[in-house]
Amino acid sequence: MPPLKDIATQIRRDIVRMVHGCASGHPGGSLGCTEYFTALYFKVMKHNPQFTMEARNEDVFILSNGHISPVFYSTLARAGYFDVKELSTFRRIDSRLQGHPATHEHLPGIRIASGSLGQGMSVGIGVALSKKLNGENNTVYTLHGDGELDEGQNWEAIMFAAHNKVDNLISTIDWNGQQIDGPTDKVMSLGDLPAKFAAFGWDVMILDKGNEIDAVVAGLEAAKARTGKGKPVAVLMRTVMGAGVDFMEGHHEWHGIAPNDEQLAKALAQLPETLGDY
Repeated sequence: MPPLKDIATQIRRDIVRMVHGCASGHPGGSLGCTEYFTALYFKVMKHNPQFTMEARNEDVFILSNGHISPVFYSTLARAGYFDVKELSTFRRIDSRLQGHPATHEHLPGIRIASGSLGQGMSVGIGVALSKKLNGENNTVYTLHGDGELDEGQNWEAIMFAAHNKVDNLISTIDWNGQQIDGPTDKVMSLGDLPAKFAAFGWDVMILDKGNEIDAVVAGLEAAKARTGKGKPVAVLMRTVMGAGVDFMEGHHEWHGIAPNDEQLAKALAQLPETLGDY
């Protein structure tokens, strides 16, 4: 397997090309979460590209902030779930790679339709409980945007998970401080996020270097070691929106706009081809 850093670089390259190709999509959060997806699918998670919805005796990943589909699709393709060439169809008419993941297209690796924010925590808890009922010793991973926590359903689910000791669940928050309308502190302050999760009864970890692949691998492995002890695990992962492309980094404007031709060329100059373009 290629070095994880090379995989992450190629995934970033895929992201900007996909979004540019259809002049639509969400590059900012996708770029910011690239190390997370790379670590999860190429190192940490027990999964099988021969995809089944039942996922018996496998770990399961649920993407809640579905708008960052470019990083998800690229990761799945690079991990062998479907042909990398299909990435060229992103957001095209009749493509399986819709702007937000959808199950009715039967795209391998997609377990829920995640266009509406705030629902992934509830789904992840359901999957985790089903694993327990089936006697499977597997972990369920979920990913959420920090702005997504404005949705109240999250907090109902967070309370439910602690009460029911869903301790085979690791929920990661992409803690980049940005959402579509601006910084989270200005739109709706999250306050003391670690203290909130702790007050709700979760085991809380802070991962400060969410854009350093070795740190993310170590953080997720540490989180896995904390499962099975009576509490769900929250990983608050500090990332930079647009990480890896200097003119996108830290700017909420790149939440949901595509680069033009000139910007694409500038981005690709910073992201050398490592695994081969689609």
